[in-house]
Amino acid sequence: MNARLPDTALNVQGLSAQGLCAQGLRVRHGRRAVLDGVDFALNAGELGVILGPNGAGKSTLLGVLGGLRAPDDGAVWLHGRALTPATAAGFARHRAYLPQDLVPAFDFSVQEVVELGRYPHRHAPESDEAAIVREALQQLSVLHLLPRRIRQLSGGERARVQIARCLAQVWRAGPDRLSRWLLLDEPTAALDLQHQHATLSALRDWAHTQGVGVLLVLHDLNLALRYADRCWVLDEGRVRASGTPAEVLTSERVEAVWRVHTHRVAGPGGVPQLLMAA
Repeated sequence: MNARLPDTALNVQGLSAQGLCAQGLRVRHGRRAVLDGVDFALNAGELGVILGPNGAGKSTLLGVLGGLRAPDDGAVWLHGRALTPATAAGFARHRAYLPQDLVPAFDFSVQEVVELGRYPHRHAPESDEAAIVREALQQLSVLHLLPRRIRQLSGGERARVQIARCLAQVWRAGPDRLSRWLLLDEPTAALDLQHQHATLSALRDWAHTQGVGVLLVLHDLNLALRYADRCWVLDEGRVRASGTPAEVLTSERVEAVWRVHTHRVAGPGGVPQLLMAA
């Protein structure tokens, strides 16, 4: 049985009242600990990335942080309030979540898919709802797909449309001025190289200029080095390291966690990159 959640978050050093935080998260599948004592804190306006090998617990952690599933132990807070499956609907105007491999149940048009992101705002719609849909699609460079059916699109096109839906959901701050959040599970998995960089660049710029908290699960360490403000490395359900990408993604840690030999080089603009060792 889950421990009773306090109504407000404990003080986490360096975390604003608008932040997303968790303490002591544990999730078990039978006897196996999928998450084991995970602490987490991210401020609005930052782009964070969860990394780790297959089976490390990345998607489980993102789901718990998004309020989609309850941990067996520990708690999550957003805006200083407990975020659980029971309270998640109350955060829908401020927090959008995109799972892996989202398969549309119906053959909606692209416009209809992105309009679904505006559903939490139906009781207090903006005066320019149609424009928000178009602008969200434009942000991901898929406005030209507006009249097409979602099942007519390539996997990469569908992925960008679904990200646009999440953007539309939290497009504008509400009267309460609470921070907005995007939690996206492997959003670049179906994208080609060009669109991986274009999408992550757009998300990072949106985080920094709009003050939106963005949290991603990624597999590509070099994308994390280039675009993330903060990283968490999970391995066997535990956080092995957290901090800036340059601090966390050392050659020694990559070898310890991923069992891959790499060396660091300076990439474009001095951004470090990891290369497979010869």
